[in-house]
Order: sequence, then C-alpha cells, then structure tokens
Amino acid sequence: MGITFANSLTASAASEQLIDEARQEINQTLTDRRRGSGGDGTSFTIRTQTDLGNAADQTSRTLSILLASIACVSLVVGGIGIMNIMLVSVTERTREIGLRMAVGARGSDVLLQFLVEALVMSFTGGLLGIAAGTGVSNLMSKVQGWAVTVSPLSVILGFGFSAAIGIFFGWYPARKAAALKPIDALRYE
Repeated sequence: MGITFANSLTASAASEQLIDEARQEINQTLTDRRRGSGGDGTSFTIRTQTDLGNAADQTSRTLSILLASIACVSLVVGGIGIMNIMLVSVTERTREIGLRMAVGARGSDVLLQFLVEALVMSFTGGLLGIAAGTGVSNLMSKVQGWAVTVSPLSVILGFGFSAAIGIFFGWYPARKAAALKPIDALRYE
C-alpha cells in the first residue's frame, strides 16, 4: 500500500494579480477531492507568499516590541542606579557642599555640578552600551553571516536617551544638594 496523501503542495499563479483566483481554484479542487474520498473537505490550509510575509512582519513587530520593553526596563534600572549613586555622593559630600556654599557658591552652582556628574555617568554608560551593541552586532555578523549596520541615528538616539536618563534621575539628588543650608551641611557628620 502506497502513500495516499500529500503533506504539502506548491503551486504558482501566472501573475501576482491571479493569486487570489488561483487560491480559490485550489481550495475548490481540494475540497471536492476530500469530500469525494469521504473526508470533510476542510482538513487543509492554503497559504500564499503574502500570508507568509505578513506572518514574518508580525513576528518582527512582536520582537521589536519585546526588545523595546527590555530596553525601557534597562533604562529605568540604570536611571535608578544613577540616582542611588548620586544620593550617596550627596550624603558623603555634604560637608564639602556646605563649605562651597559658605564661601559663596550658589544653589544653582551645586545643582549644575551634580547634574554634570550624573550626565558624565550616563554618557559613560551610553558609550559602553553603544560599544557593546556595536561589538555584539559585528560578532553576530561574522558568526552568523548576517548583514549588520549600525546607523548613526541609533548612536545619536543612544546618546540622547543616556543624557535624558542622566538629567531625569540626577535631578532629585542635585536638587537635594542645592537645597542644603550651609550651616547644617557644615555640622553634618
């Protein structure tokens, strides 16, 4: 007894405009044959290249959303790390801040100092992230044979986001440092 079924069939239409018509003809032929042999006539699936392309696009969109979500969580975690480091720095340097303010530094000077420190930390993280991303991309290109390019826009966006994270999460510690009263800061142990 031989095989009496097919796992898959491949067909092509004469032109792109005739794909739907060819799909309908194939569907009708297979339905008629399945019913004629005692089947229910619906135990098959017809997929076109358009269907496969749409599925690939949907998968790509889903992966992009997943990667963007992971990136957002990473940015928030990194920002919280910057804020914690800056809060510890403000606490450890309270006497220094008080001394600076006692000899004439304004609150805006102290605010600017701590914001610049937060920016430097975030830019350093951004540079390391860009270097790591470029390195992994190049490695995957060599190992997998994929064509990979790092666009200048992505590098600019990386720096922009790292600056925004530094300013956003560095603002509270910098504001806290700027709001210190010199006399209280000098008494701090």
